[in-house]
Amino acid sequence: MHDRVTIPKFAVGELPELKGQGRDLRIDACRGIALWFIFLDHVPNNIGTWLTLRNYGFSDAAEVFMFISGATCALAYGRAWRCEGWTGVISRTLRRSWDIYVAFLLLTLACVILVHLAGRLADESNTRILLDHPGATLARAAILQYRPVNTDVLAVFVLLHLLFAPLLWLLMRVPNATLGASLALYVLVHVFGWTVPAWPNGHWYFNPLAWQLLFVLGAWWMIEDKRPRPWVTSRTTLVLAVLYLLFSLVIALSWRIKPLEALIPQELARLFHPLDKSNLDPLRLLHFLAIAVLAAWLVPRNWRGLTTPVMRGAIRCGQNSLPIYCLGVLLTFASHVVLLDISGGLAMQIALSLAGIAAMIATATLLNSISIKPRQRS
Repeated sequence: MHDRVTIPKFAVGELPELKGQGRDLRIDACRGIALWFIFLDHVPNNIGTWLTLRNYGFSDAAEVFMFISGATCALAYGRAWRCEGWTGVISRTLRRSWDIYVAFLLLTLACVILVHLAGRLADESNTRILLDHPGATLARAAILQYRPVNTDVLAVFVLLHLLFAPLLWLLMRVPNATLGASLALYVLVHVFGWTVPAWPNGHWYFNPLAWQLLFVLGAWWMIEDKRPRPWVTSRTTLVLAVLYLLFSLVIALSWRIKPLEALIPQELARLFHPLDKSNLDPLRLLHFLAIAVLAAWLVPRNWRGLTTPVMRGAIRCGQNSLPIYCLGVLLTFASHVVLLDISGGLAMQIALSLAGIAAMIATATLLNSISIKPRQRS
């Protein structure tokens, strides 16, 4: 008997986003913009970071990317369940996990090759140990215990995709309990300091036991659909979100602007800096949730801005997130080398930022055209 027959009928319809409403381009646009922001933030001493979220609050594009990825997985694998049953879901999650794993290994090799060719940034990119001890380091990379700088998120996604089939099964049956269990794990991480083994320093830049909460939250949001929307779109929630965003804006700017720093009591400033990104500090989580509430109010599904050239470029990048993320890591390294070897001036920073985003858009456009042509011929 096909496994789709065994699914209880009440589960059908748990993914209302799939009922003929079409693809929500806001998801692709947000993920594409997050990819741009991640690239800009990773280039050291880059004026382009003032265009991103990092300087204006407690969270940054990483939270957006993780949440949107969870939402996208719920849609994609939910559609696979409706069409192919759980066998299709399991095969697709395993295949996608393998794709990300291969991309991670290839990106690791590409990073060390670039470091070797450039003759610098081995320490900054955490590749010196790979150059000095390639055999042992590659073996650790193969089991996700070693990761060059900026590749950690791929290792996290390998694990999350690998486990998404049972997660989807739970979310479609007991969504609130599943989200509660995810939140409980997040709390336990902060209480007991739980993490996943890493090498050589035992430290994951993105602790998957903590960051899984945003991923699960994104999937839960898509599956629950309209049930949480009333309190998200209530005026009380909006006011609280705006107040928290304004508060975090003042605190974050005080870290970087001297006149503001003098206005903030030092005891208060020390409470909020530094925030623990590795374990997704609760203040970072709250800041992202406040941004999400504001976005829900300001960006409707049929927002006309999605048709502008800039947003179309972001949408294309969001639709090809894995190769564009890998490209962004390599562009980050190349930009860093240029800033060190040629010029670190303001004009060069602006040029590299614009050129990097343009390269990401051009690559995503090419990937879209390659994937569409076979379908057109068929």
